[in-house]
Amino acid sequence: MKKVYVVTVPGLPGCVTQGNNRKEALERIQEAIEGHIEALNLIGMPVPKGNIEFDEVRVHVS
Repeated sequence: MKKVYVVTVPGLPGCVTQGNNRKEALERIQEAIEGHIEALNLIGMPVPKGNIEFDEVRVHVS
């Protein structure tokens, strides 16, 4: 089974990407955030602002 890293941005609903490794996924999310904000600006929608708290939880499945 191939490992894939998925990254989401809770403050920008719908902004999600993936990569074959952690570094690639984090590079891609930067591009996704920029594109998401640019698209919101183009269609005249406000960029969400808010206070979001989150924690990372790791689960190992055998």
